Amino acid sequence: MTVTATAAPATAGTLYVYGIAPAGIEPPRAPGVGGAAVRLLTEAGLCAAVSDAPAHVRARRRDLMAHQSVLGELGAQGPVLPMRFAVLTPDAVTLRAQLRSDRAHLTAQLDGVRGCVEMNVKGAVVPGYFADLVRRDETLRALARRTRNRPGYEANVRLGEALAKGVAREARRAARDVLACLTPLAVRTAQGAVDDEQVLSTSFLVRSAEEQRFRRAVDEQARSVGDRLALSVTGPLPCYSFVDAPPAPDGR
Repeated sequence: MTVTATAAPATAGTLYVYGIAPAGIEPPRAPGVGGAAVRLLTEAGLCAAVSDAPAHVRARRRDLMAHQSVLGELGAQGPVLPMRFAVLTPDAVTLRAQLRSDRAHLTAQLDGVRGCVEMNVKGAVVPGYFADLVRRDETLRALARRTRNRPGYEANVRLGEALAKGVAREARRAARDVLACLTPLAVRTAQGAVDDEQVLSTSFLVRSAEEQRFRRAVDEQARSVGDRLALSVTGPLPCYSFVDAPPAPDGR
């Protein structure tokens, strides 16, 4: 399948693809991107949810929400391989051929996420975590004393930098503790991008029956590390992080 850039023009016959599921499900009732009706193309025991592609595919809020709504209806019926926004295929013939050729790979991926949802947990540094840090760290206590005794711009900068590094270090340590607690509750995990402020970003493939248990565990961890790490959880989500899109029809 071909991923287009936003605002890319679509030629006649081009189809917008939402996701792939096992054959036998009901077509989504929600309107698709651009308000188009969503239908199912079935081939080789699989089906692809598609609609006629609009002339231009743009990442507008209403279309992003339409994409998610279609995936939500598919996911409510069983496993689904979600496509990212703006995945197009040239025509139905090409898509059917790909479902046939990639059947084994797609079926294995559907089996891998069957009965599961994706939950994403993020953790951001809590910047005000200073007092306890200084009490426990002799190096910081000594630096704070020197700054109080000889205040000045450079001394304040050095202390500020040392405190910031210490706070980030404690937040990363808390993030490791959170991961150690949550990972056993998931079938698989996928690491996302982190930086100096957001030190935790991990997706968890969680069995649907365990979603509430997982949420309670996140809440417990949020209370435990809340002075160092601000946790948030998003989900359930389509399992984007645990499937890979099939290759484009031309093999590239």
